[in-house]
Amino acid sequence: MIARARSLGLICGALPPGPLNAITDVEGVKVGHHTLRDGDLLTGFTAILPHPGDLFRDKVRAGLDIINGFGKSAGLVQVAELGQIETPILLGNTLSVGTGFNALVTRALAANGDIGRDTGTVNPVVLECNDGWLSDIRARALTEADAFQALDAARTGPVEEGAVGAGTGMSAFGFKGGIGTASRLVSLDGRGYTVGVLALANFGNAGDLVLPDGRRPLPPAGPAPGEPERGSVILVLATDIPLESRQLARIARRCGAGLARLGAFWGNGSGDIAVAFTTAGRIGHHDRADLVALVALNENRIDLPFRAAAEATQEAVINALLAAPATSGRDGHWRPSLADVLRAPS
Repeated sequence: MIARARSLGLICGALPPGPLNAITDVEGVKVGHHTLRDGDLLTGFTAILPHPGDLFRDKVRAGLDIINGFGKSAGLVQVAELGQIETPILLGNTLSVGTGFNALVTRALAANGDIGRDTGTVNPVVLECNDGWLSDIRARALTEADAFQALDAARTGPVEEGAVGAGTGMSAFGFKGGIGTASRLVSLDGRGYTVGVLALANFGNAGDLVLPDGRRPLPPAGPAPGEPERGSVILVLATDIPLESRQLARIARRCGAGLARLGAFWGNGSGDIAVAFTTAGRIGHHDRADLVALVALNENRIDLPFRAAAEATQEAVINALLAAPATSGRDGHWRPSLADVLRAPS
C-alpha cells in the first residue's frame, strides 16, 4: 500500500484536508498522467485541467510566483500580464517543453477554428523539471502523442502519486521524488471552499529534508557536503475561492512557505515556480461587455488561503516522496524511497 503523510502520522499544519486530500477536491479539476518507462527512459507528462470545458473560450483567472527562476517553462509571461490561463497545464521534463507546447496548440486549434484567424493566438502553459539524473533526457523521447495521452487520461477523483507522469524520473532531497498532492478546506462567510496543490518535486539537497515531526531523514548514501542545489519544483494551486489574479499571485507566493518548512532554500540552480488558478469568476473569450462584475475575496481575509497554500504544499511534497519507490535509472543511477527509510528499524 502506498504511504501518504497522514498514514504515517505526519500532519502538516492545522487546517483540515479535503475528502481526497488532493487538488481534485476542487470541483471540476482533473489530473491525468502518461508514463514512459523503457530502459534508460523514465519520464512522462502530467496534465491538469482546471475545468472540463473549452479553456480557450472559458478562461480561468490565474497568478504565479517565480520563487527562483532557473527554469524553461512556456506561457508564464502572458499569465503574469493578463492573469488568466486558457489551456490545460502540462508538466514534463525540461527538454519536452516545446513538445508539450505543440500538443496544447494542436488541441486548441482543433477545438477553435477562429484561433489565428478571427481572434488571437493561444497561450499554452507548460512547466518542467529536469529528470536527467535518472532518465536519458537527451533522447528527447516524449512526443505529442504522449502529451495527448496525459490530457485524455485526466480524471476527477483520486490522483496517482509518486513516480508517475512527469514525476517518473524526478528526485528530491536525495530520495526518489515525483508527483504529490494535498488540499485544505477553509470557511469564508459561512461557506466552505477548497485549496488544492499538486507538486512536481525534483529539488532539495540530501540531508536538508525536515519532516513535520522534526525528523531529518537521510538517504542511505548520506548527504554530499557542499553540493549545489540544482533541482526544481513546480507547484500548481487550484481553488474555488473567488479571487483576483493579483490575489492569486499573492497566494502562489505562500507555496514557498511550504517549501521552506521542508528545509528548501531555493538554490541558484533551482527552478521553483508556483502557478495558481481559481475556478470561480471565469473569463469568457468573446464577452462583449465593456464592464464585467467581479466578486473577490476581502483582502483582510486572505490569511486563510495563505495558510492553506503553505500547508498543502508541504504535504503534497511529502506525499510525492512517500509514494515514490526506490528507483534505478540511467547509467545505474539510483534513488532510495523515503517510505522505506522511515519504515526501517531504527
